[in-house]
Amino acid sequence: MYKLKVIYEDNHLLVVYKPPGILTQGDITGDVTLLEIAKEYLKEKYKKPGNVYLGLVHRLDRPASGVVVFARTSKAATRLTEQFKQRQTRKIYWCLMSGEVPERGVWKDRIERQDVTSYIVKGDANAELGFKRLAYKDDFSWVEVDLRTGKHHQIRVQFAHRGFPVLGDFRYGSKHKFPDKSIALHARSIGIIHPTLQDNRIYICDPEPFWDDYIKYY
Repeated sequence: MYKLKVIYEDNHLLVVYKPPGILTQGDITGDVTLLEIAKEYLKEKYKKPGNVYLGLVHRLDRPASGVVVFARTSKAATRLTEQFKQRQTRKIYWCLMSGEVPERGVWKDRIERQDVTSYIVKGDANAELGFKRLAYKDDFSWVEVDLRTGKHHQIRVQFAHRGFPVLGDFRYGSKHKFPDKSIALHARSIGIIHPTLQDNRIYICDPEPFWDDYIKYY
């Protein structure tokens, strides 16, 4: 089983790194999930009998990597869920895309989900992100994305729709492989208000080492 990488921990929060390929929560595959691994970590560390409470307040796509915040109490879960709902959190992603992404911008679209795939359709916008290009070389762009809403596959869909698929994301048109069946989408940081201390927190983690092969030359 994957050894959990803990970024921060207290009585109310457990912030961890999710590697690519691991589910955040269960699906029909029945594969082991980050939530299960995190619960087992707490159970062993604190020698807790029976079930361990851990609240899931947001998710990352299976082939993506990055910061995931869990709530260790129901009070924390309620407050964090409300923060995500009210857009009081800040989620920053690093991405590698095909093509020359514009230097910066804000995109607003309407995204609708059908089964396991999402699409941009006509209608009032329900999805928004801001971005800036960190570098461009060899027809690949390294982009930092400020995800302002949380629609299914949002970053993947909005960039692919404009001709810039995330590397390794064959579902949305990428023609380039990315290592370990992952996609070049990494939740670099997440900013929240601590659910009990009420101060602002930012939790950060680096992507997998193989990203260096793509960005070390920039």
